[in-house]
Amino acid sequence: MRLVDYLDKGAQQGADSPCLTMGDADLSYGQVQRISWRVARGLQRAGIQPGDKMAVLSSNDALAFATVFGISRAGGVWCPINPRNEASENAFVLDAFDCACLVFHSNYAPMVEQMRAQLPKLKALVCLDQRQVFAPAMDEWLDGLDDAPIDIAPPDDVAMIAGTGGTTGQPKGVMLSGGNLEAMSALTLMGYPFEGRPVYLALAPLTHAAGVLCLPVMALGGRVVIMPKPDLSEFLALIERRRVTHTFLPPTLIYMLLQHPELAQTKRDSLQCFWYGAAPMSAARLEEALDKIGPVMAQLFGQTEAPMMVSMMPPRDHFNADGSVARQRLASAGRPGPLVQVGIMNGEGALLPTGESGEIVVRGSLVMRGYYKDPKATQEASRHGWHHTGDIGYLDADGFLYIVDRAKDMIISGGFNVYSAEVEQVLMQHPDVQDSAVVGLPDEKWGERVVAVLQLHAGRSVDAEAIKTFVKSRIGSVKAPKQVEVWADLPRSKVGKVLKKEVRASLLQKLQSP
Repeated sequence: MRLVDYLDKGAQQGADSPCLTMGDADLSYGQVQRISWRVARGLQRAGIQPGDKMAVLSSNDALAFATVFGISRAGGVWCPINPRNEASENAFVLDAFDCACLVFHSNYAPMVEQMRAQLPKLKALVCLDQRQVFAPAMDEWLDGLDDAPIDIAPPDDVAMIAGTGGTTGQPKGVMLSGGNLEAMSALTLMGYPFEGRPVYLALAPLTHAAGVLCLPVMALGGRVVIMPKPDLSEFLALIERRRVTHTFLPPTLIYMLLQHPELAQTKRDSLQCFWYGAAPMSAARLEEALDKIGPVMAQLFGQTEAPMMVSMMPPRDHFNADGSVARQRLASAGRPGPLVQVGIMNGEGALLPTGESGEIVVRGSLVMRGYYKDPKATQEASRHGWHHTGDIGYLDADGFLYIVDRAKDMIISGGFNVYSAEVEQVLMQHPDVQDSAVVGLPDEKWGERVVAVLQLHAGRSVDAEAIKTFVKSRIGSVKAPKQVEVWADLPRSKVGKVLKKEVRASLLQKLQSP
């Protein structure tokens, strides 16, 4: 299955059915197909060859997403570009991935103007919505081309190249094949509830998890409702108005949603599956979500190199057989998917038994083809015949996967391993804490001391000693923070993950200041 095959599969179930909806405007499956045929012809006329890399730079937008299927139709490789990145990072990605074409929204024309001189490999620049001095508008670029069906075979199975987060260095290009995305889509359809034609609400960026989740929805002929910008009031209104069945939000936005005054009044009976992922979620907030949003919460765990479905926790797994909330496993990441092998490995490459912590490793058809033009990094990530996630975790006797920390975030205090994620889970049980980051700082006595940085709910305050006691009473003195700070907000990545590296750097700078 190529990317465009999901569109064509949906069209077979009704070409006049709505495919992409934004605001009050609908694009039917047939219309998106015609856009894809014209875009493929435009790329062909511009000298773009099958196998060439083609990037789209836009916030969530129906025409931008439709263009992705034109890239696939032309036998090209889609390179999603994060519009929230700085120009320098996007210029690096476009050049490193050898992009031959860049389609962009006019909102990002200044960024493109800034990057142009650094992108000698570009053969075509096209603006989605209006002509620029240095680029034609999409309508103008497609002028004279018909929308008769066209399909150009790709030279290989690489469907997209996605950039890694880049928080630990320059982004690497993850080559995802059609087979990888097919495995992800199959796992999604196997593991989560889908009744009738789904209606999927995309608030999170289509350049990330929200985008590839569209593929299984389209395979069922479902509708994708696109939100051009994050707005939780509009998000709730659309759930009710569009009878949304499926959606995805990272935990940070779910925490905000739980405090939203309009949540209780919103009709949510259409919801079948409310996915959460991309960062660890507080078990305490998850239980609150099960109560306030409904018994529809559904976890997914993956990474760019093994997209989305390494492990899955559908709504039913959040409850015990008697209908009570399964508190004992709310901190888990669910069970490994049926098409995925998951192991726990020590530093010597040996797989560990149930209950023992080590690095989470994965193999199967979900795992990437490799890093683009980076065989050394590919070899490092795939040593011992498994893909190495960089996450520390364990499998319990029931097969549930628990992620205890990122390997790089583990703190060694007084000779003991302290997993920052475990401390954060406890901090998130405190009623005044909205979010938290736990890091280690150098300490003469302990080697590293545990430091907690808190973001509080609006209008709340906390006492540092009371917080220390709160944690100590639950997981002991070794793991309790020795230092507690309150910040107005925590630094976050473009997809909402708390950047602990920046938290630690800021604390170190403060420590070293006279």
